[in-house]
Amino acid sequence: MGGIGDPRKIVFVALMGALGNVMFIVSQTIFKASQIALDLSHIGTFVAAVYGGPWIGCLTGLIVGIGPGLNFGYFGGTLGLLGVIGLPMGKALTGLTVGYITRFFKLKNTKRSAWKISLTTLIGYVPESIFTVFYFEWLVVVLLPDVAASFTLYFGSIHLLVLSILAKAWVEIALLSIFMGTLVGNNGFNDFVTRVFTKSPITPKISAKKPD
Repeated sequence: MGGIGDPRKIVFVALMGALGNVMFIVSQTIFKASQIALDLSHIGTFVAAVYGGPWIGCLTGLIVGIGPGLNFGYFGGTLGLLGVIGLPMGKALTGLTVGYITRFFKLKNTKRSAWKISLTTLIGYVPESIFTVFYFEWLVVVLLPDVAASFTLYFGSIHLLVLSILAKAWVEIALLSIFMGTLVGNNGFNDFVTRVFTKSPITPKISAKKPD
């Protein structure tokens, strides 16, 4: 296998990152309700992490987080630079975790592993959930007190905001985990991704010997 600098892997990361951002835009536009919108961007993170491993999953998560970071940081929110930096970090953490779990248990090459991949995506989101609590209940409160005060005024408390975010997020992750379980059973998609992460066979050079 080539390193993370392999052109095919770079293209794959870019595609999955773009997919995640497109899914964020589509889902939050169609299913937006009040201050909290549906976010299905992690589909790109999960695909990259399951098939590419922890660091490709981490890098893809960072790219996937650009759209949500900008949206909640500047365009549609008040988190500013803290949103632009913090949200991609959380998604990168999920990509890293899912990638490590998949690699450690060798799930990618396991037959009939759909339910295991689904469970992996669920477990892989736990660190980001913890990060979300830390992000809003400590970073936002300490670094953005005015924003924290506005959240408290709207939701009643920061705790209720965090609970709302996590409840929505776990619904999203549950939906995506089912999708991932279905995807790993698709032979066509598996063959496509396998070609990305498998080095092309080297054709041996045959030297022509001149006849005596």
